[in-house]
Amino acid sequence: MGEMISFKRPDGQASKGYLVEPAQGSSAPGIVVIQEWWGLNDQIKRVAEKLAAAGYRALVPDLYRGKQALEANEAEHLMNDLDFGDAAGQDIRGAVQYLKDSGSAKAGVTGFCMGGALTLLAAVFVQESDANATWYGYPPLEYVDAGKIRAPLLGHWGLRDEFFAIDGVDALEAKLREAHVDYEFHRYDAKHAFANEESDARNLPPLGYNPEAAELAWQRTLTFFEKHLH
Repeated sequence: MGEMISFKRPDGQASKGYLVEPAQGSSAPGIVVIQEWWGLNDQIKRVAEKLAAAGYRALVPDLYRGKQALEANEAEHLMNDLDFGDAAGQDIRGAVQYLKDSGSAKAGVTGFCMGGALTLLAAVFVQESDANATWYGYPPLEYVDAGKIRAPLLGHWGLRDEFFAIDGVDALEAKLREAHVDYEFHRYDAKHAFANEESDARNLPPLGYNPEAAELAWQRTLTFFEKHLH
């Protein structure tokens, strides 16, 4: 189990997050975990706990400042109120800096859905991150300055994703290739949020949990972070 902590953003403001330490202690590599649009809920805490069980210090910044959504319209409202530039350049960057300042020699970022889009922005704006793994989410592509991406990038995408169309992934890949980014993209015959075990219970047809795709994506993610954060 983890605990809520406070950490400093680059602008000096305080932010909160859910931190899970692994058995290896604070010298282990770190991963900042970015929530889906639902907020800092139990499901994303379990993701952090899973990463800690694999040997990583996992920190989930509370981007919604204590708020959570149970329904899609609430989640959309919270997401639309979020300043993505501030979240990436301040909260996420501050979280990466916190992990490195408190013991981790290397730290990366991973995020899901809205958090996947923020992970891509972090790849551009958070130069302290050593590796970034995005799950089925990308921002408007004009915000992705691929020439500024220095760290390796992993992406998991659903071919039947109705929220983040696969042709946008193709366009993103073209930008990354042109900028010679070290990236690795995987496409799955799956819907949006295919790795979230609560997707089916949401009763939203565009979402769908796919345990086989989820397990494969998780193994690829752990292999990726093992390679780049150790």
